Amino acid sequence: MKHIYLNLKRFDVPTTFGGVNRLTDIREWGSYIIRNIQDALNQYDRTKVEFGIYFPEAHLISAAAARNKDSPVKIGCQGVYRSDTAAGGNFGAFTSDRPAAAMKAIGCETVIIGHCEERNNLAGILAEAGGTDTSAVNRILNKELQCATARGLDVLYCIGEKSEEQTRWESVLSEQLETGLKDINKTKVVLAYEPVWSIGPGKKPADKAYITKIARFVKERTGGMDIVYGGGLKQDNAAMLASIREIDGGLIALTRFQGEIGFYPDEYLEIAGLYLKNTGIA
Repeated sequence: MKHIYLNLKRFDVPTTFGGVNRLTDIREWGSYIIRNIQDALNQYDRTKVEFGIYFPEAHLISAAAARNKDSPVKIGCQGVYRSDTAAGGNFGAFTSDRPAAAMKAIGCETVIIGHCEERNNLAGILAEAGGTDTSAVNRILNKELQCATARGLDVLYCIGEKSEEQTRWESVLSEQLETGLKDINKTKVVLAYEPVWSIGPGKKPADKAYITKIARFVKERTGGMDIVYGGGLKQDNAAMLASIREIDGGLIALTRFQGEIGFYPDEYLEIAGLYLKNTGIA
């Protein structure tokens, strides 16, 4: 099975507010994305590829409502809280947080957990509190995975090493896998590898040899779990990633990095099609 995921981060913010949304009014943005993607994806065999889109929470209801009855798109949220509601227990007193129960009720089928931006946020909070236990982030993420999978949500669990961690990447990734996936139903999880040290303007992208090395290591450590490239599936690396047998798909974010940068549905479809064509699925 191949997996094409899309993380829309905060691409809904209009350009007049410093964002990259040139598509439509922010109030219609979630439904606009679905309407302009789902029909074109019906050409692909659903037994061979799945499509998941992770929306900012404000757009989940409109995105879910825009799905056709036979839509191939799985609606996803960008995180769940580490505790959930329970009959006879907490009824949802989680101000500012999103319990997995609420995300399931809205219509989500999948969630992204452990993205490097989430990891950085958690590490920053712990540092402000004087915390020095680096495994604490993975323990928190494990609780999020437990809540998500208990509610029946599929999870895209992100792992990856920073530049200062590259010399000990094996131990870093091992801890993220072992702690993050402890007591988790792994059949509900797909992994995403983010080479954090290579992501961003001016940084050298991870090459085929490096990505292959990591993917093989992760598959050996996890008993063959599916792993996608989370460093950004793009037009210029789609063929290369498709040629790596151990990589099972990719995570797309921005589709245009020059000029009017941002996310554009037609370019997303082009990237997905290019990758799948090179894997022999298209």
